[in-house]
Amino acid sequence: MAGGGDWVRQGVGADGLERHEAYFGGVAYEPHRHDTYAIGYTESGVQSFGYRGIEQHSLPGHVLIIHPDEQHDGHAGTEQGFRFRMLYLRPELVQNALGRAPLPFVKQATGRDPGLLRAVLPALADIDSPLEPLERDGLVQQVADALQRLDEAPRRDLGPVHLRAVKTARDYLRENADRTVQSETLEAVTGMDRYELSRHFRKAAGTSPHRYLVMRRLETVRDMIANGGSLADAGAAAGFADQSHMSRHFKKAFGITPGRWLTLCRRRALDAAPTRHHIEGPYPKTDTASENQLGP
Repeated sequence: MAGGGDWVRQGVGADGLERHEAYFGGVAYEPHRHDTYAIGYTESGVQSFGYRGIEQHSLPGHVLIIHPDEQHDGHAGTEQGFRFRMLYLRPELVQNALGRAPLPFVKQATGRDPGLLRAVLPALADIDSPLEPLERDGLVQQVADALQRLDEAPRRDLGPVHLRAVKTARDYLRENADRTVQSETLEAVTGMDRYELSRHFRKAAGTSPHRYLVMRRLETVRDMIANGGSLADAGAAAGFADQSHMSRHFKKAFGITPGRWLTLCRRRALDAAPTRHHIEGPYPKTDTASENQLGP
């Protein structure tokens, strides 16, 4: 079970980007999957997680990558517990930064790749400081380039027609997240067959249209309960059938119940320890060998 000293702290986000810091002494998250890239930095302890059928271990100074819609969990690898920071990056930002390229996939989940560390550490160094728009765009581009470099699969560009359809579907789903959206509706607004749209949506957005819709609802829920709204009111406002329906989806997406998530956030807010903590991370020099693998 998770320890009584566990906490989660939300940093200052930006459009399409979230930053969190957390400490867990035992079990952190049950198996779940979200629709963002989750790129983290382990500050202390051993951050262990099951991912793609393998038990992974991220050590202090390691960067870790969890891809959209990939199931994973999280727990401490030692009795010391672990402290980490995580960048949650919307796939559309990565895809936009790479032009017509499909989303990159990095097979190795943990390591010390210098290029990826240089790209992600500035975003996590001081999560209490807002990111200016140009700063955010630069960070996204660097992370996207690093991910693409680590992707070993051949590059196959997506066509402009498909990208426009995906963007149209994504915008429509975001604007109508609080209601049921029919497949016929998406076909009408995009001009594309539902199955073809689903295939290209996954290539460009990392998940299915329905999962994308549900995740936008859950973002509404998190915002409402963080600002004092009740679970029932948040679930109804977001478009869920009832509170239990919302709670089931919340746990599937984040690995904890909404009540547990709120408790962890409040615990850190009430902690007497200083909340501002700046990472003085390593910015290793690049060499040809290390630039082509994550490596331990």
